[in-house]
Amino acid sequence: MKRQNVRTLSLVVCTFTYLLIGAAVFDSLESPTETKRWEFLQAVKNNFVKKYNVTDEDFRVMEIVIIENKPHKAGPQWKFAGAFYFSTVVLAMIGYGHSTPVTIPGKAFCMGYAMVGIPLGLVMFQSIGERLNKFASVIIRRAKRASGARCTDATEMNLMLATGMLSSIIITTGAAVFSRYEGWSYFDSFYYCFVTLTTIGFGDYVALQNDQALTNKPGYVALSLVFILFGLAVVAASINLLVLRFMTMQAEDAKRDEQDAQNLAGNAQPVTFDDESTYNMHGKLLENNYTTENDETASLCSCTCMGGTRCLNHEQFVDPDFAPTDIIESTLCLKRASV
Repeated sequence: MKRQNVRTLSLVVCTFTYLLIGAAVFDSLESPTETKRWEFLQAVKNNFVKKYNVTDEDFRVMEIVIIENKPHKAGPQWKFAGAFYFSTVVLAMIGYGHSTPVTIPGKAFCMGYAMVGIPLGLVMFQSIGERLNKFASVIIRRAKRASGARCTDATEMNLMLATGMLSSIIITTGAAVFSRYEGWSYFDSFYYCFVTLTTIGFGDYVALQNDQALTNKPGYVALSLVFILFGLAVVAASINLLVLRFMTMQAEDAKRDEQDAQNLAGNAQPVTFDDESTYNMHGKLLENNYTTENDETASLCSCTCMGGTRCLNHEQFVDPDFAPTDIIESTLCLKRASV
């Protein structure tokens, strides 16, 4: 089995094993809390219905009103500022779900917009990531020269460490900013930044959704958009290094397999038959050391020119109707000429 196939199979097995481990851990961590929260909410609901004598139908209407009203706490979601924020989320594939198109034309345009915008965004982030890696490599080389290091090249490990440090700085700084503006704890803000820059986008924490922020805080809106775009570019730089490393491994394996195949072909033993013609294992004529008086298609070089086809070692066609002496006079064997 080829190395590429073994690696692919190993990746599939490792991924599914990782999924099973994640499911088991999340089940043990979140399931008890989920049960307690559900029981608490049911108790609050029953007390509310009993206290105010609310029917089940009226309670469902209240639930719908509360859920539908939540996005409007940030102000109009589909004015230019909110629409630009939504477009950024679509292009970056974050998908918070805080606001969604309601009309049929809006949904249709969203699908078409995403089909064009997502590839465009991926190419843009990948290109910016490459430029960041180039800039980081220049800085690393200059730093090594200044420190008098013997090797001044920027290795892949150096670039990974540099992009990792930059990503950490962006996430920690962004967490501090969002903690101040949104009123979240620092850990929740850090969690929001990580979920955003990895494009997971659960939607449990979404910036710009309180106190009419989309209309009353344009500076904060711009800061949030810069954080998303620049942060995703840095993450793309890290992913670019991983992709390049994987492609390099694939190319090395392919080259190694090709060399192994060539070595096997080179070690093939020629087979000699009784007619003194030597063939290799694939049946290709290697050398012809015999001619007969009736064989008018015999060539002076190691190949045979049959049926008027062009020999690679001759400049002209070889006509089988000519006599052997005419062939010698009318054609030029480059092998003989080179000798």
